[in-house]
Amino acid sequence: MWLVFAAWSAVFAALTSILAKIGIDGVNSNLATAIRTIVILIMAWVMVFVTNSQSGIASIGKRSWLFLILSGLATGASWLCYYKALQIGEASKVVPVDKMSVVITMLMAFAILGEKLTVKSIIGVILITAGTIFMTI
Repeated sequence: MWLVFAAWSAVFAALTSILAKIGIDGVNSNLATAIRTIVILIMAWVMVFVTNSQSGIASIGKRSWLFLILSGLATGASWLCYYKALQIGEASKVVPVDKMSVVITMLMAFAILGEKLTVKSIIGVILITAGTIFMTI
């Protein structure tokens, strides 16, 4: 089931890039990011209430709060950089560089989370990196 959600995530991420590139024309990238964030905030809270998950807030531990907040700050920084890059660059070049996050995530998962780095994942990292370089030159 995770694969279905991951595939839909990729479709929506692609739509995000195209819609953002069109929508950001003539709009300050920080303002565009803020508008997008408000929409996401509303959508996320609607999902919390639709799935009746709001009672779980009280049981979130301090460590989880810390890392969720840090993740939110990283997300915000990523979006601000991404929107600025989209505003001044071509989507077909910005998006592959942004997706280098896959490589960085794999390496950080190995270094920080202790996940296994297999021959297959090393080859994948090399191919993604090579593909990104190839697409942006």
